[in-house]
Amino acid sequence: MEALAAVAREPHAEFTLEPITIEGPRAGEVLVEIEAVGICHTDLAARDGALPTALPAVLGHEGCGVVREIGPGVTKVAPGDRVGITFNSCGTCPSCTTGAPSYCHQFMHLAYDGVREDGTGPLSTTDGERLTGLFFGQSSFATYSLAFERNVVKVPDDVPAELLAPLGCGIQTGAGAVMRSLNCRPGSAVLVAGAGSVGLAAVMGAVVQGCTTIIAVEPHRSRRELALELGATHVVDPAAGPLVEQVRAIVPAGVDYAIDTSGVPAVIESLVGAMTFHGKIGLIGVPADPAASVPLNIINSLAMGLTITGIIEGDSVPDEFIPELVELYKAGRFPLDKLVTTFPFAKINDAIEAQHRGEVLKPVLVQD
Repeated sequence: MEALAAVAREPHAEFTLEPITIEGPRAGEVLVEIEAVGICHTDLAARDGALPTALPAVLGHEGCGVVREIGPGVTKVAPGDRVGITFNSCGTCPSCTTGAPSYCHQFMHLAYDGVREDGTGPLSTTDGERLTGLFFGQSSFATYSLAFERNVVKVPDDVPAELLAPLGCGIQTGAGAVMRSLNCRPGSAVLVAGAGSVGLAAVMGAVVQGCTTIIAVEPHRSRRELALELGATHVVDPAAGPLVEQVRAIVPAGVDYAIDTSGVPAVIESLVGAMTFHGKIGLIGVPADPAASVPLNIINSLAMGLTITGIIEGDSVPDEFIPELVELYKAGRFPLDKLVTTFPFAKINDAIEAQHRGEVLKPVLVQD
């Protein structure tokens, strides 16, 4: 069938809207008509060559839409079901079989290579040029997306698609970091570095967890204000002085948990200095330099019992966590609508520019 897609053809270049051809679903696959799709930093990193996705490609990995066709063997969803689309996983490796699909041993292949197990890909231009598809198992920068039974999640019809779509990656990553990865305990102190959409999702997750001190570190005043609106108890402007000193002025003994969404080594180093004994640090942000590192005083880290852990997709089991976040939103406890700004699908490049200028937190493309 034919669809309209935003195609990434060159690094750092604008996406081009082009008609494409999508194969029908094979065994275990699901064809989804896309209603909305979020724009994530990972999409742009893939376009710009920081991730191993071959161009030209159809990217997009925060889709939401309606199932139109299913392949043989699919029982989880049926045509007409509304679904959110999230990351793909193999379902058979040790991580998948022990409830940790975001650490699937095939994650890199399934997210970035764009081929099925037999080496074929489902996308091409209308004149036969091969396009890399199946990005994160979906490639949802298009009017239709071919996904897999494992990475679609049923979602309700009474929540706008533009709010459901970002749950597939960015929002579940930030919220999951607090609610799953670190499992922050009630009454604890949490420090979140970076108040973009992922960091603010972490702030909202900390409120749900019952954390009593929630500190957001963010250079932009408007984002600091929004963090307070969403439940942060304190905000810190990194330009106002050393981060460690500002945090310890709030919590003299140091924070129990810290989450970095910046990927900046100097920020992460400061988080280490802001921790209390037996503190836990979660790393989400991807550094601009793949070889970036952080100096660590081993003796101090040993003596304090610090834990530093990488976090992928918030340690989410999407079939469980996405419905939980939806119910929290419907109950008024997870106001993710405050993060989202919508754009028509055809305005994808305008949406990206608006995000780069800091005018929007989470741009979401809505199909006409």
